[in-house]
Amino acid sequence: MTDSTANAMWGGRFAAGPDAIMEAINASIGFDKRLAKQDIEGSRAHAAMLAATGILSDSDAAAIREGLLTVLSEIDGGTFQFSTALEDIHMNVEARLKEVIGDPAGRLHTGRSRNDQVATDFKLWVRDQIDAAVTGIEALMRALLVQAEQGADWVMPGFTHLQVAQPVTWGHHMMAYVEMLARDRSRFIDARARMNESPLGAAALAGTSFPIDRQMTTEALGFDRPAANSLDAVSDRDFALDYLAAASICAMHLSRFAEELVIWSSAQFRFVRLSDRFSTGSSIMPQKKNPDAAELIRAKIGRIFGANVALMTVMKGLPLAYSKDMQEDKEQVFDAADNLMLALAAMEGMVRDMTANRDKLEAAAGAGFSTATDLADWLVRVLGLPFREAHHVTGSLVALAEQAGIDLPDLNLAQMHSVHPGITDDIFAVLGVHNSVASRISYGGTAPEQVRAQVARWKELLA
Repeated sequence: MTDSTANAMWGGRFAAGPDAIMEAINASIGFDKRLAKQDIEGSRAHAAMLAATGILSDSDAAAIREGLLTVLSEIDGGTFQFSTALEDIHMNVEARLKEVIGDPAGRLHTGRSRNDQVATDFKLWVRDQIDAAVTGIEALMRALLVQAEQGADWVMPGFTHLQVAQPVTWGHHMMAYVEMLARDRSRFIDARARMNESPLGAAALAGTSFPIDRQMTTEALGFDRPAANSLDAVSDRDFALDYLAAASICAMHLSRFAEELVIWSSAQFRFVRLSDRFSTGSSIMPQKKNPDAAELIRAKIGRIFGANVALMTVMKGLPLAYSKDMQEDKEQVFDAADNLMLALAAMEGMVRDMTANRDKLEAAAGAGFSTATDLADWLVRVLGLPFREAHHVTGSLVALAEQAGIDLPDLNLAQMHSVHPGITDDIFAVLGVHNSVASRISYGGTAPEQVRAQVARWKELLA
């Protein structure tokens, strides 16, 4: 590509072309070629509108729209030659369009600018990624529902501070992540609704003097409304930040679950067995089965968080309207989207394939005096003790059991009477882990009936 050819895109303002360094820092085609589909979709809608408003002849508009399909087929087929000298996806497409259809290609850019064009392309791309994320989240939620329904009455330890707290059910633990992911899903859906207004027609920053029909292009591209302020339309990247914020929280949830899977699959816990499809071996230790997929999901959050911070930093000091800094908006979002979708798919696969070790879960559920709260609740409910007194009595019974090297259900009635004479045989009905979880019948509790009700609710919502 000669300097004179490169200069053609800038018109007559510049006498000399950019040198190699300027070309390298200025060009974005290396990454924004991912916007090709959206760029051509937006251009076809723009050409149809120009014809409908009489700005462009029907024949020129038809040639443009057909020519753009030819260009798209070349890009999809891998035969398109991208040029760094042409800077970005917009100019690459337009230059090739001119080669395909000739002079009518030069009329395509009437009534728009690369500023509103790139904002439209990028918004369309982010919107597609939001839809993909919602689909991925729902698939993972369904995988968790299968686990929850299967283990609705399997007992396991519930933890606080990673110390055994109270017994819960496997199904209840799985449903906790369903709720987290549901909030992630709602954040993406909210972001989509907020961002779904069209920048196309804002032109460079002030709108255009051509009698364009912004409502027509808005509807053609599936937007809800045209952006109401041309300055804001071309300078806004909130939609990308909304996406990254939702992606960051979602990735954080995936990372928390990944951490649990790493712990649970260890030899010390053995709560779950991950499938060979999502594990690796060791090059030196033949006994090892490493939860690498979970560990990599746990690490992905760094890249997604980093993308969010990077784009916030790019945007924080920019005056209205467009600045070239905003060319740095895409690579981080592309990387975050790729890694979020990979993490969602890997987590769904692990959840579908993993097997919970019911016996290990139940054995661990009774460890660490996990039914102490049930004992305290019984003292309040049956004996009428104030909770603080019941808490003290229970603590004394825990200390007694600990000294004897046994668990609370293994204390006999005489030992319990040494702490409080009012305790009766009925206490033993609440001390087993199964009795404990069955008693937690409050809405949102861990009782199997509550878990099954929540599974049914989410099955219906996701149907």
